[in-house]
Formats: sequence, structure tokens, C-alpha cells
Amino acid sequence: MRQSEPNLTHHQEAGASPNPGVTGHFADEFRAKHIIVTGGAGYIGSLLVAQLLQRGYRVSVIDNLLFGGESLITFLSNPNFHFARADVTDVRSLRDSLQRNWPQPDILFHLAGIVGFPACQAVGKQAAWWYNVEATKNIVEQAESLRIGRFVYPSTYSAYDLSFDGSPVTEESPLNPQSLYAETKIAAEEYILPRGALVFRLATPYGISPRTRFDLVVNQFVLDAYIKRELLIYQRGYSRSFVHVQDVVRGLLLALNAPDEKVRGQVYNLGSANGNYTKDQIVQLVIKRLPEIFVHYKDLTFGGDRRDITVSFEKIHRELGFKAMLTVDDGIREVVNVLRLGLIREPQHERYRNAHFIVR
Repeated sequence: MRQSEPNLTHHQEAGASPNPGVTGHFADEFRAKHIIVTGGAGYIGSLLVAQLLQRGYRVSVIDNLLFGGESLITFLSNPNFHFARADVTDVRSLRDSLQRNWPQPDILFHLAGIVGFPACQAVGKQAAWWYNVEATKNIVEQAESLRIGRFVYPSTYSAYDLSFDGSPVTEESPLNPQSLYAETKIAAEEYILPRGALVFRLATPYGISPRTRFDLVVNQFVLDAYIKRELLIYQRGYSRSFVHVQDVVRGLLLALNAPDEKVRGQVYNLGSANGNYTKDQIVQLVIKRLPEIFVHYKDLTFGGDRRDITVSFEKIHRELGFKAMLTVDDGIREVVNVLRLGLIREPQHERYRNAHFIVR
């Protein structure tokens, strides 16, 4: 990871309204909404930033651009967008990245970190712990000192223990990390939840974003089927939970205006009951869109990320009114179309992966 290198690329004049077309009471409401997104150039972060700007919020992004910054280029002309290139492990990364003539931030989405089982295995336990646990502690402590009112943190459903009776796991189910990545996320949760953070345990994302990833199960299956005309499947019968990246962002956006009593110190599984699939079912959906492929199965397990879990999303639906809008079939069709149209050049390039290898 690179060291802190502040590079403020855009700012707004002091006193300017974040939405020139909004006046009066609503202008005051918009002025109060200054959002920070760490890891805003990433797979989820870049799509979240786009949605926040579309809604008229001021958005400050902090990212070290490990995977490049192309996903942010389209935002540079927006007067409500501010970018700082910094490493979240630096003790003043948040403080030094703020735009001086902007109001104090109200909400912080902390998405920066080493994301995924393969990436954490690749960098090793010490680095994974440093960037996912210690950096999170650093950011939340800075947020508290700045009196940022709401801290939102995406975690993972692989934090749960395996459900041996097949019943869906809930937010109250026992935790037993299935990988080094999950270990770091649980450790971070244990530190920030007593301090009032809001935690979303995400299902496995899929779909296209400004910084698409092809090291996620659904996206990787589609890419392999399209490029190689074959799929090699491990852990065949395992059940997993999936959610479109756009629905992830829809869920995260609920943190903006939800009542404090519903989010302070709360955990929500973020996904949909319709997103619980076995790998065989995912393969069949890929074949529906790309029928001329060969599928090979290999009986092999790995020393980590043994997810064989069905997840309950009843709490987020009941308490926050969340409902997923897209299905796995929608996502597969979307990725196939992007590949066929050539909209992503060199989709096998390492910049579309958080690690140099993929475990299925």
C-alpha cells in the first residue's frame, strides 16, 4: 500500500450551496450532509459516490488508488466532489484530507481495506490485520474527534458460523470466521459497534460498477464462460448468498436518513432471500445466457472461506424497509452484455481483481 500523499483535486468555494437549485429549508438540509467515503475509488465505493453526488450531497473521497483512480474521473467536474489521496493507516489521514472551507462531515462510510479472502491470504495476516483492523480503529477515532455523527462499516456474512441444520443465519447467530478476511472484519466490528457504528454484513456482490471486479463468484463465472467457454467449479454443493452491487449501495444509502435508534450500534445482513443460491444454481443461470460452455467439477476444499451458508435478511427489510431490486440473472445478463460490447478492455487484467488469483 502506498504512503499518504494528499492530492486535493477539486473543491467548492466557501459558502457555495452544494446544490445551486435548492434554496431555503432544503438548502440548509443539503448543507448539513457532507459525506466521507474511504475507499471511494473501489468496487462499491465508486458506485456509492456516484449515487451520493446524484442526490446532491457533498462527498469527500479518501483513497490511496491501489487499483487506480479511473472510476473517479467523471466526478472531477462536480463542485460537490472532493478527493484526497491518502492511506487510511496514517494517523491524520482523515483530518488532513478534509476540505477546509466545507462544513464538518456528518456521515462516514469506511470502505477502505484489504477486501476478500484471496486478497487477505495474498498479503498475509500482519498486513491484513493492519489495514482492516488497525486502520479502522484509526479512522473511527479520528471520526469521533471530529464529531462525525454516523460511522457506517461494511462487513461480511462469512463472519457467521456454518449452519449445520440448514436454517438461515441471522444477525444474532454465532460468529465463527471462515477466513482471515472474516477474522479481520469481526475484530473491527468488535471495536466499533460499542462506539455506535452501523455495520452491514454484505452478501457476496456481483454486477458492474465504475471499478468492476472479476474476482467475485458470479462475475468470475461469467468471464470464464465467455472467454474460455468452460467453467471449473470447486465446492460444488455449497450455498452462498449474493447481492447486486447496486443493491448494496441502495442498502448503504439507508444509513443517511434512518432514525438513530435503528442504526446506532446495529448490525444488518444486507442482501435478499432471493439471493441465496448453490453454486450449481449459479452455473445453470450462466448456462442460460452462455449455453455453449463445458462445466468441470473438482472435489477440492480450501483452508479458508468455507462458506456454506443461507442468510436471513428479514431484519433489514423489517427495520429499514430494504428490498433488493435486481437478481443474479439480471447481473449475469449485465456482465455478458458488457463483455460482448467490449465496454471493459482487458477484463482479465489484474486491476479488476483484488488479488492475483481466484479461489472458487
